Order: sequence, then C-alpha cells, then structure tokens
Amino acid sequence: MTEERTVEPLLEPRDGIPAVIADATGLAEVVARFAAGSGPVAVDAERASGYRYGNRAYLVQLRRAGAGTALIDPIGCPDLSALDEAVADAEIVLHAASQDLPCLMEVGFKPRVMFDTELAGRLLGYERVGLGTMVETVLGLRLEKGHSAADWSTRPLPEDWLRYAALDVEVLVELRDVLHQELTESGKLDWAREEFAAVLDTPPPSPRSDPWRRTSGIHKVRNVRALAIVRELWTMRDRIAREADLAPGRVLPDAAIVTAALEGPRTKKALTEISAFTGRSARKHMSDWLAAVARARNLPDNQLPQPSTPGDGPPPPNRWADRDPAAAKRLAAARAVVAALAEEHHMPTENLLQPDAVRRLTWEPPAEITEESVTDRLRELGAREWQLSLAAAPISKALARLGTRGEL
Repeated sequence: MTEERTVEPLLEPRDGIPAVIADATGLAEVVARFAAGSGPVAVDAERASGYRYGNRAYLVQLRRAGAGTALIDPIGCPDLSALDEAVADAEIVLHAASQDLPCLMEVGFKPRVMFDTELAGRLLGYERVGLGTMVETVLGLRLEKGHSAADWSTRPLPEDWLRYAALDVEVLVELRDVLHQELTESGKLDWAREEFAAVLDTPPPSPRSDPWRRTSGIHKVRNVRALAIVRELWTMRDRIAREADLAPGRVLPDAAIVTAALEGPRTKKALTEISAFTGRSARKHMSDWLAAVARARNLPDNQLPQPSTPGDGPPPPNRWADRDPAAAKRLAAARAVVAALAEEHHMPTENLLQPDAVRRLTWEPPAEITEESVTDRLRELGAREWQLSLAAAPISKALARLGTRGEL
C-alpha cells in the first residue's frame, strides 16, 4: 500500500471549469478532441436519484490526456455513440462502474475495456473505497464531495457543482495508474481484469414481477387484504411518479403506503389524519389514493396477493438451521473457508467469492462432492476463474468432510 503523505486540497480543475456541452456542434468538437487524445479516458456520470423517476444521467464528465476535460449535458446531447466510437480502443476508467454503466449505456456510451478504481481498491484491501477517500489515501489529494447527492436535473447547473463534477475526473487516471501498479506488484492484476470484464458483461437485471413487494416496511403488513392496498397504492404512485418524472418517494413515502394498508382509511379525512399523507405532493392526489384503497377493499378473494412469492434461490440463511440443518453446516463450513482466504489475500469476503454463489452451492450441492463438481457449479453461478483457482478446492474438501444432502 502507499505510505501516508501530506494531504493537499484539490480546489480547482487544472484547466479551469469547462463549459457544458449541450448541442451537436459542441459535441462534435469534443468527439474530435477525444479521438485525438491518448491513453485511458476517465468517465463519470451524475444522476438525480431521489429527485427524478429512473436513473438517467444528467451530466457526463470525461478527461483524457491531450483532450482535457469535457462536461456534457445528455439532455441536450442524448446520443453519445459518436464519442463512444471515438474512444472505442481506449481503456475507460470509472469509479464504482456498476452504478454509472447503466445510465452511460442509455446514451450510447458502452466501454469495451474498463478499469474500476473502486473495485481495484477492494481487491487491494483498502478499508474505505469511496472516490474521495481513495484519492486522499493513494494520491494525497482531498476532493470536495459536497454535491454527490444533489439534484443534477437542475438547469442551469451552478458553477460550484460543475467544479465538483470536473474535479471528479481530474485525477481519476492518476489514481488508476497507482492502483494498476499495486495490482501488478501484489499479483492481482489478472484477477482485477477478470472482475472488470465481468462487470461489463453483466446484463441488466430483469424487471421484478412484483416490484411493490420492495416497499419499505411491508413486513408489518400480514393481512392479504392489506397487502392488496399496498399493491394498489404502490401502482398508483408509480404511475403518477412516472408521468411527473419524480422519484416515487417524493410523490408518496413508503411509510404512507404501509400505514394506509394497516389502517384502511375509507374517507379523505381519515387519509389526511395519516401524517405521511400531509406532504404537498401527496395531498394533490388524495382522490387517487382513496380510489386505490377502495379498489383493494373491493377485490374478490381470488385476486388478492399472497403473503409472499417463492424466490428462485435458497431461503434466508437464518432459517437454514430449522429447515435443513445439514445445509446450515455446509454453509458455515464454506463461509469459514472463504473468510480465511479473504484474510490471507487481504480483501473483503464478498470479493473473494460472491455470497450468493456460496449460498446456492451449499443449499443444493452436487450429488457427488469433488473439486471438479464444485468448480463446475461455482462457475455456473458466476464465479470467475481466479476465484475458482483459490476457493474451489478448499471448499470441496470442507464439504466432503461433512457429506452431502443431509449426510452428516
């Protein structure tokens, strides 16, 4: 790891704050600059999570040697495919890439080769891997992180926000270079490359069949008629939020949905007595909320939602001891192996081997436990080759000592 150094505040971009590009002419100039630049391209994106519906990008920042920094408004420039093509052969440097890749791909920017500085930090054993902390720890520079949760759909964007955005890519390539060297020296560079490729290859998640079941606090709702109220209110809120381009929680908080489900208000007065319905946005739609509650109340029994839907994986581990004691022992044994290996290689357990893969393997192990069968199963579950080379043999030995499918 890098040794401690004096921390210097990074207050201004070295080339000043660039103008925001919001039209085709400006974008064409950026494309030409970045095509003529050299080396990796630092990229970041700002969203308006918590303010707007969805997770689209409202600002895209890039920096490359010989090209400088560009700030692009993807509302005015919704198609960045020409820029993507201009840097197609370059390594794209991101921090916490899985957060930004979906919104970048929406505007046509799809990295082929990537370096994720957050993921590199995890593999190297850094305890804190936020961008600001990594830049401070590795480069001795302090970034101002005051606007990370801002409403980036704001127009025009304030100058101090633009300064923050430009600084986010100012030293990202420098951070990449130091981490690349540390990965090389620790023998983890090939591991990192596999991880980066896996992130790029991960398809977007499939839409949830019952997204309303993710309502915070729904565990308090145990009556199926009340669950129907949650479903109807959630669906109504989602429609209103989508049409208004607002984050659903700004239209009606989850707490309001759960409280209404528990109390089943029948009148507008009863609804207004629920404190979470007193917000300005919620008050605008009182008739919609009452209609949703009434629909749920009038549903025939055969259309009511069931208390829960079976998942496609094993149950929560805290239930294993009761449902399948043998599986619980297998899980404990496999987790112990992973924890020991993670400590040996100085990284979090979840990066050494995905927890979901460990759970699925131990809940339904191969009929015959061998290193080959465990390797094949973990590979099916998404484990990378470097993870298999470390973990498959010791996990198979630990499971073989216990037996399989209830044989202890």
